[in-house]
Amino acid sequence: MTINPNLPIHFSRTHRLQWEEAQQKNVILYPEGLVELNQSSAEILKLCDGTRKLDQIVSDLELKFATSGLNNDITAFLEVALKNGWINQNS
Repeated sequence: MTINPNLPIHFSRTHRLQWEEAQQKNVILYPEGLVELNQSSAEILKLCDGTRKLDQIVSDLELKFATSGLNNDITAFLEVALKNGWINQNS
């Protein structure tokens, strides 16, 4: 599966992104279990609110962390997230 840069990215309605105090990290909760996230993954997924496309997510994170060149890493992560059903894109 490939991210379409022309469509907004939505976090899945069947999953929940939340801070898990016991693990001291963000997690994705879903009926079958839980996925622990590192800080970078959580920051990316927090921006998948259905209003932003790929380029906006990249530019927002590059601005937030005062860096550049994140496009390839963010795209690769979002493609994994899409394949796992954590995010979706509707035309």
